[in-house]
Amino acid sequence: MTAFFRVAWLIFRKDLAVEARSWELVSTTVFFSVACLLVFSFALINEGQAVGDVAAGILWVAIAFSGTLALGRTFERERQTDTLRALMLAPADRPALYVGKLLGILFLMLLTEVILVPLVALFFQAPIVDWPLHLAALLLAGTLGYAAVGTLFAAMLVRARSRDVMLPILLYPITVPVIIAGVRGTAALFQETPDAALAQFWLALLVFFDVVFVTLALWTFEPVMTE
Repeated sequence: MTAFFRVAWLIFRKDLAVEARSWELVSTTVFFSVACLLVFSFALINEGQAVGDVAAGILWVAIAFSGTLALGRTFERERQTDTLRALMLAPADRPALYVGKLLGILFLMLLTEVILVPLVALFFQAPIVDWPLHLAALLLAGTLGYAAVGTLFAAMLVRARSRDVMLPILLYPITVPVIIAGVRGTAALFQETPDAALAQFWLALLVFFDVVFVTLALWTFEPVMTE
């Protein structure tokens, strides 16, 4: 078990080191997510007021779109240098490789959300400071479920010619429950009278999805990548 976590940590640290030298993924993902928010703000803000209760939905749409971009770009590096083949040939547990890549994607998406959430509060008057711990837990649980599925699919499609098209086609239908739970839980906190109990219900559902998706990904990563 110690070797498992050591391999996962090395993969995670390798991705961070590569990104620290280039800042390619961070800058691209942040720019894309902020651009999404700006487009929605111009379309849905009238005379300084957001149209309806849209802040939660827009936040999660920006997270999903930017996450898809990050997943595609991360494994594009692996394809160009054929790093994934070398990792699969290494004498290490295959699920540990998956966990390392998952941690890298999760870190990148959470870093993007640190910028997105204050902008959502600024543009759409979302009360992010009323229940910050609940909101942080919802974002973490939802991002983990989304990244768990996305990391598996992105690794599977790394050598496919139509990977940029196939990734969202495969990813979005599977992660719809995660997005819905995240939107509903966040919307419960963004109401004029926040409903913490409802948010906790959706958070518990997100945790359930996380357990299912991570377990299935760990179970299927090795046979899928071997084939």
